[in-house]
Amino acid sequence: MSAKKETLGKTIGVVLAVCLVCSIIVSGSAVGLRSLQETNAKLDQQSNIIEAAGLSDIAAGDIAGTYDKFVEERFIDLSTGEYVEVANDFDMYKAAKQPKYSVKVENSNVGFQYRSSVANIFLVKDDTGQVNRIILPVNGSGLWDMMYGYLALDVDGNTVRELVYYKQKETPGLGGEVQNPSWKAQWDGKKIFKDGEVAIEVKKNADSSSDYVVDALSGATLTSNGVQNTLDYWAGDNGYGPFLKNQTWKS
Repeated sequence: MSAKKETLGKTIGVVLAVCLVCSIIVSGSAVGLRSLQETNAKLDQQSNIIEAAGLSDIAAGDIAGTYDKFVEERFIDLSTGEYVEVANDFDMYKAAKQPKYSVKVENSNVGFQYRSSVANIFLVKDDTGQVNRIILPVNGSGLWDMMYGYLALDVDGNTVRELVYYKQKETPGLGGEVQNPSWKAQWDGKKIFKDGEVAIEVKKNADSSSDYVVDALSGATLTSNGVQNTLDYWAGDNGYGPFLKNQTWKS
């Protein structure tokens, strides 16, 4: 009987030892790969910004180099639209969960209850250093989950050049078509504001000749509504409205 107990004890000991060794290996691998993961995440973000900036052809595989040459990240106080100074690794979506930056969202169906008081924005410059495009991070709920993207505007702060969704969980072939190049192409040249008010519309059977209308996604009404709500909020007074109306990038 004692021999069996001793064998059982040894077995348990060996199992625990193996588990301990495995956990050490896994933890070590996670720590060792963290730097690589962070680098890949940064490169992915830069790639999406480069697309929104209209620089994909110029980048020709050198995403980081193109980003460093043509894109400048700035930070703005959303209530005033003025530039502010924060840490270089500031993330507006993470900051929305921090009391220091958190602002409650009132009377909006954009899908989140709090946003950051400070936002990351990206200025795209030409070879002479002049701003020729403004890229604004936007997010809002779709059918299944939050959708994240970049809205790229011309230097007039009104004309859309790109709407790039880089993270979404919408239904493939329906709401997932927010990433379809043919749908994305509809946005180029559309206008956000008319007489100082947000006028852009996402609607079914849209008149393609209108400066203010984009055709809704076929069979994806709730996703299309989500895009509309996102633009209504972020282009409005509680979002980038003050920044766009002040045209801060020209000062």
